[in-house]
Parts: sequence; structure tokens; C-alpha cells
Amino acid sequence: MVERFVLDTSVIIEYIVLRSRYRAKVAELFNLASTNTVELYITLVTISEVLYIASRIYQMAGVQDPNGEATDFIEWVSKRTNIIMLNRKMALRAGELKKRLRIAMPGCYVIAAAEATKATPLFKAVEKEMKPVLNELRKLGVKFLREIKFQNFPLLLSFQFLLGCYGRGDPCVRPKG
Repeated sequence: MVERFVLDTSVIIEYIVLRSRYRAKVAELFNLASTNTVELYITLVTISEVLYIASRIYQMAGVQDPNGEATDFIEWVSKRTNIIMLNRKMALRAGELKKRLRIAMPGCYVIAAAEATKATPLFKAVEKEMKPVLNELRKLGVKFLREIKFQNFPLLLSFQFLLGCYGRGDPCVRPKG
């Protein structure tokens, strides 16, 4: 059976900055999705957040057209993921999760969407607001990037990561300096 993940914004944004701690792992996830080894999902809320945050990152990096680059990044991500169309049931579930867990609403949507698609909600790392409810998050199936392991890390991908960005069309940003 194919592993299925609903990605939080933090996971997707990790891919943009070349020296990010989990960039190789996120690149691996996207690569495995392109070969149908894993299924990746994102919500409409995540798309909105990624657009905003990516645009800010590109702007801070001095990219000439940060909004255009962010939009291109969304398109790039969309080709490697399935977009979950939210419905009333998921919205109500996200609201209930927000009341109970007191974590960011977009994270609640990730969990609700994961439940609806029988996938694993995947976040970059345990955030400060998650610490008091970490046991509850675990019961809801939440995983973090440091916990995800893959058996078949493609050799080509590891060389590409060592060399930096993967070439034309790769939306990474090299840090200044």
C-alpha cells in the first residue's frame, strides 16, 4: 500500500531554502510522489499560506518578481500533490480540533483533511503551541519530518541535493552570502 501524507505549509516551505534542515527529505518526498511511490495531498488553506510565505521568502532573497516566483512554486507543488477540496464536514472537524487542541487553524485543516483521506498529517517539526497537546496529536496520527524514513532514497536525488538546486524550474532559493 502506498503511503499517503497531507502536507502542512511548514513541510512545503522547507523545500524553498537550499540550506533548510529537512530540504533533502522534502525533496525526496516530492520525488517519490512523482514516481507514485507516495501520495501527497494539500489543502486549499495550505495553498494560500504557501503563496504568502513563499512570496515573502523570495522577496527577502531579492528575487525580482517574488509573487510570480511564489505562484510558479504553487504550480510546481500542485503537479506533485493532490489538492483536497474542503467540505462542510472537514470545516466542522477543523473547528472542533481548534477548540480542543488550540493549535493554528491551518494545522487543524491538515489533520481534518488527513482523516478524510485516510492519510498521515505531516508537519515539519513540533511547534511551541503543539507541545502541550503532543500526545493528542500522536493519537490523531500526526507525524513530523524527522520521523519519516524512506527505504529507497534515489541515488540521483542525493547527488542533485549535494549539487544544490536541481536545475531549471526548481524553485529553491540560495541564501544570500
